[in-house]
Amino acid sequence: MSLLRRLSAGVAPALVVLAAIAVVALVMMVTGFDPVAAARAAVRGAVGSEFALFSATLKRTTPLLMLGLAVAVAFRAGVLNIGADGQFLAGAAAACAFGLAVGDAVGRSVLLGALAVGILAGALWAGVAAWLKRRFNVMEVVSTLLLNFVALNLVGFLVRGPLQEPTGAYPASATLLSAARLPLLLDGQRLHVGFVFSVGLAIAAWWFFRSTAAGFQIRVTGASRTVAASAGRLDVDGVQMWSLVASGAIAGLAGACEVTGVTYALYEGLSPGYGYTAIATALLGGLNPLGIIMSAALFGALGAGADAMQRDAGVPAEFATVVTALVVLGVLAVPGVMKNWARITGRGEQ
Repeated sequence: MSLLRRLSAGVAPALVVLAAIAVVALVMMVTGFDPVAAARAAVRGAVGSEFALFSATLKRTTPLLMLGLAVAVAFRAGVLNIGADGQFLAGAAAACAFGLAVGDAVGRSVLLGALAVGILAGALWAGVAAWLKRRFNVMEVVSTLLLNFVALNLVGFLVRGPLQEPTGAYPASATLLSAARLPLLLDGQRLHVGFVFSVGLAIAAWWFFRSTAAGFQIRVTGASRTVAASAGRLDVDGVQMWSLVASGAIAGLAGACEVTGVTYALYEGLSPGYGYTAIATALLGGLNPLGIIMSAALFGALGAGADAMQRDAGVPAEFATVVTALVVLGVLAVPGVMKNWARITGRGEQ
């Protein structure tokens, strides 16, 4: 690998993050906020205590890691799945509905059932876009994005209708019984075993892409549909369709884990845009499952720090959203910038 490529794959993403933070700090100063006080509050809120680390940062890392992996599976196949948020909500709604319907009639097995139903719901939600792509050649960027809004409104209907809590006073479902809840990893903390699932899934995905024929087919298809179809004789449409379905299944699992491990109920606003942040997570991690672990932790810390920044320093949490947006733009711009720099300096890919 050339020095240029190593820089692009390693140092450049870190520089992008630092540059984004620097730009936002400058904007804070211009708009009258104290960036130093904001930074101190953010650090305290993200890693300043055991509660901050486990119950804020790592708790947020869990859905971001799963959703980042979901996005990466699709992107590596050349499929632009922008619908992870909708697939997340579909999985959450299905898992909650199953858990409430079954109750504790089958003991702890209800939890396994809820997770399985969440996976299936996410896969089916993504499967709609996959079918539209294969049958009618509808661009998955459009269909997955629009399905996000369908899922959002479906959740709104459910928590005001069939799944609304018994009193009818709040737009939320009833609370899941303890049998349908994921165990906590640490006493007194909110981090649940879904975090272990997410890390294990990342390691399994890394092995899958590195060591299996199916993973190789996905990578080849994403690199070049023409080469995959002609030289590899692959059914590229089929590979991309099933990659999108698998992506939705992972996103559905993330939703199911969020309901059974964190909220214990379904309500509007369950996802604060996790599916969109997951795109930044996947891109910053280079679509590499092991890299996504690190980027998910970073964005989990940003989210936890943003809450503390707003609470303790009076700085709007939206500044963290701006950092995320700038990171996405920066990561997308890096390859072009590096190529142009190489062309200007005349060094090329040496």
